[in-house]
This record gives sequence, structure tokens and C-alpha cells, in this order.
Amino acid sequence: MNQEKSKKTLINWDLVTVNPSNKNWDWKDLFCFWGVNIQSVIGFSLITSLYLIYDLNTFVVFVGTILGSILVYFFCNLIGKPSQKFGLPFVVLLRSSLGFKGAQYFGLIRAFVGVFMFGIQTYFLSKAFGYLIRIFIFNFEPLMLDKEIFLTFFLGLNIIDWLSIIVAIILQSFLFSIGMIFNRKLIRFSALAVYIGMILFFFIIFLSDVKFSSIAFKEAIDLKNFLDLRNFAPIITIAGTIFAYFSIVILTFGDFSRYVKNENELKKGNFSLILNLIFFSFFALFIVTGADAYLKLNPDNIGIIYTNPTDIIGKLDNLLITNLVLIFIIIASASTNLVANFIPSQYTLINFIPSSLSLKSSGIIIGILGFLVGIFWFTYFSQIGILSLIDTFGSFLGPLFGIMICDYYLINRGNLVNKDIYSLESQGTYYYSGGWHVKGVYSTIIGFIFSASTIWNSNLMFLQSFSWIIGAFIAAFTYYLLAKK
Repeated sequence: MNQEKSKKTLINWDLVTVNPSNKNWDWKDLFCFWGVNIQSVIGFSLITSLYLIYDLNTFVVFVGTILGSILVYFFCNLIGKPSQKFGLPFVVLLRSSLGFKGAQYFGLIRAFVGVFMFGIQTYFLSKAFGYLIRIFIFNFEPLMLDKEIFLTFFLGLNIIDWLSIIVAIILQSFLFSIGMIFNRKLIRFSALAVYIGMILFFFIIFLSDVKFSSIAFKEAIDLKNFLDLRNFAPIITIAGTIFAYFSIVILTFGDFSRYVKNENELKKGNFSLILNLIFFSFFALFIVTGADAYLKLNPDNIGIIYTNPTDIIGKLDNLLITNLVLIFIIIASASTNLVANFIPSQYTLINFIPSSLSLKSSGIIIGILGFLVGIFWFTYFSQIGILSLIDTFGSFLGPLFGIMICDYYLINRGNLVNKDIYSLESQGTYYYSGGWHVKGVYSTIIGFIFSASTIWNSNLMFLQSFSWIIGAFIAAFTYYLLAKK
């Protein structure tokens, strides 16, 4: 029996309470954390697309963005506090509301979403690597890219594409698995480097044609009937869109807040999300509007507004700018992949087999699976509506948040039996029914049904941006009714 127990354990050094000496994150670290969460190509395109959708009505988008970020701020304070207090990652805290087996299996849903998004993000990251390789080859020998070896494709990828995605996978898997001390430095460097890059990109765009850029900026900040009541609905929609963008991060925010010094630093750091969005969105807006004004000097570009930074640099036809921006895109995409997808997936995988997996071994698994997603993304996954499947699985994330918050704040009143959170004993507080807390499972499933209905029911699709919140509240309410003492 003792031998059997030694093989089955919930304890893993990567999942245990953070040593107090390692709880050294402050608000500046969280500022960088929120910075890298939005500094991807996807984040840039999302923000600028919102401005374009609403005819560059800066203040409508601005208010909606602020409102959405306030919602994220509120929810992250709620989920971040127990992890900061007890030094535990998301998936270990989940044991309190679902039992250790419930946390293992439902935690895999977060890993599934994370690994899939890691693979997709890596595919787009590899495209930036590919551009750099092609530029290098072209400068070395322009005609070399016309050789047969570069024109032969397998699964929609040629030899440069294959090399790029392999390099992207290996580099990320290796760097991200070193540990949180290194990751902290990586997050800090990435956030500051990308912001410096954006500022440089902005001034390059602005100075390319000061007259046209100035006119474009002036037009972009025009109020344009901002106080019109018809702007209320767009503001709410934008707020929901911003919240949905961060929703995948909110649930597992505890994976990072566990390293924060105290609750005060946690709240100050989370407030920096709002500052990040203001800073990032305005620079993104001015880059796009300035670039648009400059590019329209060429009649071929009239009627087209480019929101993707890769497309913008392609049109500028400046090799130095192209190389610099591609490097910043690589840094931004990789760092977003780290905090939003890789680390949360590591913890949830380790929790599934805590006796066998580590940061390194779980990183290898994520790398392999991410590689498979990446190579099949363009030719297969992107063609079959796989994102709807990911969104469906993502509908579990809000309900999981709901039951965790209800369990911690309303049922257990901020208390946690730390010794039992790793216990396999049937007398343990969180053993429940063979490792499953049935009330938590029922509540999660009910919340999921309501959340997923906004994806699959055409009559409810207008609520899709708020599906996470809907699922969270339904699950929390159900859990409270079932679990209250």
C-alpha cells in the first residue's frame, strides 16, 4: 500500500506553495505581464479593427475599451487574490471546488485551449521568421528563391516554412521551460522592447510625411457625435470584445499572481492593464492612420486600410524598417504565447500527472502538440471551423471561474486547508466522492450549457462576447445553491 501511494501523489514541486522569498513580483511586473498579453499581432489588429469598424471614432472605442478593461481588472482581482495569498496556481486551487480528479480532468480543458492557441500563434510567429530568412537569402542571392527546393511544398509549407516553424517551436519550448525566474525577466524585456519598437515605428510613420500624418491624426481624434445615444450599444459591444480577448488569461491569472508580494501590489499591477490598453491602442491607432495617409499617396492603396503590422511594413518597401518590425513582432508574439498559452498549459498538464511531469517534460509535450497544430493549421484546421470547437471548449472557462470564486469567497469565506489540497486520503477536506466534487461538476456543466448556447444558438450570438461572464454567473449561482452550508 505504501509503495502504491508513493507512485500516486498530488504533490509536485512546480505546483506547491511559492516560497515567500520568491514572492517578489510588484506592480511593474504585472504592468509588463498585461503588456505582453496585448502586444501580439492579433491584439494590434483587434484594436485597430475596432477603430475602423466605428469609423475611427476614437472616443467610442476608447470608452468601450476602458469599460472592458475595468471588467478584466475586477475579475482578475477576484481570482488573483487566493493565489497571491496561498501561493498556489489555478489548477491546484480548483481542487477545492471540483476535487482533485475534477481539477485534473477539467483542468485539461484549459490545456487543450492553450496548446491549440499556442500552435496557431506559433504558426503566425513562424511566418515572421520566414520573412527574415527570405530577406536574408534575397540579399545574398536574389535568384536563389526561384530554385526548385524553395518552390516545393508539403502540407502547404516549403522548406523555409518548415525550418521557421521548427525553430519557433524549439526556441519557445526551451526558453519557456527554464522557470519562472527566467520567465519574469523575459516578460519584462519583451514588454519594454515592444513598446520601444512601437514608439519607433510611430515616429518612422509620422516623419515619412508629417503633413499627411498630422491631418490623419487630427481626423482620428474628432469627437464625431460621441455623445449620441446610438453610441451606447457599440460601447457595450466593444467592452465585451475587449473582455473576450482577455478571457482566456483571466481564469489562470493565479499562475502569475501567486508570485506577487502582497494584495496592494496585485491591485496596482492589475490597474496597469487599463494603462496598457490606453497606451497600446492609441499608438496602434496612430500607426495605422499615419501609415494609411502615407500609403494613399500611391493610388494602388486607395480604398484599403491595413491593420496588420506585417502588411503595413510590406507596403512601406523599406528593408531596414521591415527587419526591425519583424524582430519586434517575433518578440511580441512569443511573449504573448508564453503568458496566455504555454505556462497555463504546463501547470494543468503537470497537475494531471503530478508524479511524472515537470516544467521541462510538459514543455516538450506542449511543443510537440503545438508543432502538429501549427503544421496542419493552414491546410486543414483553418478550413474546418476548428475555432468554433476551441470556442466551445472555452465555454467551460467562465463556469470554472464562477465556481472557484463562489467556493473561495462565499462557501469557504477565504479559507483553505493547505495540507488537504495535496491529500489523497479519503478523510481529506477535498477528497469528496472519490476525488470528484459532484456539486461543482454539476454547476460547471450547467454554466457551460448557457455559455456555449451563445456560440451555437443563432438567436443568442449577439451575446457571444459576454458568454464567459454569463457562464461564470450561472455556474456561481448554481454552485452557491448546491454547496451552501
